[in-house]
Amino acid sequence: MKEYSSRQELIDSIEEKLGKYLAEFEDIPEDLKHVRAEGVDKTPSENLSYQLGWVNLLLDWEQQELAGQQVETPAPGYKWNNLGGLYQSFYETYGGLSLAEQAEQLKAAAGQVCTWLATLSDQEFFEPEQRAWATTKARWPLWKWVHINTVAPFTNFRTQIRKWKRLTLN
Repeated sequence: MKEYSSRQELIDSIEEKLGKYLAEFEDIPEDLKHVRAEGVDKTPSENLSYQLGWVNLLLDWEQQELAGQQVETPAPGYKWNNLGGLYQSFYETYGGLSLAEQAEQLKAAAGQVCTWLATLSDQEFFEPEQRAWATTKARWPLWKWVHINTVAPFTNFRTQIRKWKRLTLN
């Protein structure tokens, strides 16, 4: 996994990878947003919904903790070893939006993540166990939680969308 030397490096990476990821959706017709392609596990709408769900969860975890609330991860009623229902809730929450609306919401949520990152101290950014929601046996620092929910899927899911487009649009 990529490591970061600064908050700004992660912010720049989020912005770059998000821009490339969202560009993949620009030529997908709205009437095909729920179409499945063989060998691709998500429709275009599900792909964006998944991203929206995780980025918004990340923001929610932080907001809840800062408000003094007990954070239940990944989300109330869901366990880490059974995420299918959580993904389904993402699809139901965001799937009724157009691809453009989903993209705009994802851009806004990622912008909130970048704004939040800019406020963190070096200790909060680089050292593990800085938030209760981020304290696990793996001892990940906050930057790793952010990377795994932004940069990594923005990069990896581009491949899925490209494959979907090759199979569906050509």
